[in-house]
Amino acid sequence: MYHNIDIVIADDHEIFLDGLAMMLSRQKGFNIVGRAINGQQLLETVTEVKPDVVLTDIKMPVLDGIASTRLMMQVQPFLKVIALSMFNEENLIIEMLEAGAKGYVLKNAHKNEITEAVVSVYENKNYYCAQTTSALAGMIVRSKFKGTATETNIDLSERDKTIIKMICLQNTSQEIADKVYLSRRTIEGYRIKLLEKIKVKNLAGLIVFALKHQLINEDELI
Repeated sequence: MYHNIDIVIADDHEIFLDGLAMMLSRQKGFNIVGRAINGQQLLETVTEVKPDVVLTDIKMPVLDGIASTRLMMQVQPFLKVIALSMFNEENLIIEMLEAGAKGYVLKNAHKNEITEAVVSVYENKNYYCAQTTSALAGMIVRSKFKGTATETNIDLSERDKTIIKMICLQNTSQEIADKVYLSRRTIEGYRIKLLEKIKVKNLAGLIVFALKHQLINEDELI
């Protein structure tokens, strides 16, 4: 685990904020250097402590997460922001990404996913919540959000493209193996290598990549 990732967290529900702070502070190398209960306080805290990563709720009083993210990026352009969202907030997630956030997770995400999101954005990678719907993936691709440079200039073979499409269509490793005449174990290894090559952490990231690079059509995911 990385050492000394300085984190600021923001949410107007203090019980949730306390729980998130406790969980993150237990992770080796994570330092909680600030907390905020509204967007204005978040902006002031970030300006003062200059963290590496911010996890912020989207809906907050005084300034919401979208407005505060835009302002934070002016103060600290290389800041990594993760949006904390609820179900059915697709439009708000898109606005957060366009404002400068590098990723998003649902508030009820497992602690391992939140930890993974922090490390991913710290490494300058985008993070898409594992529970991302195909509709949201399509909205991300159509949005003004361009993602990081790590998503471009990736050399893929025709077999890579074929397997990516089948993974996005949620074929099992055995189903893919049967179709391309390889063993299940080979496909499982292929799957891991593809995620590493494309620099995504989960199926959601792979789907966004595949849609963006026209390896699959949005209609095929429905």
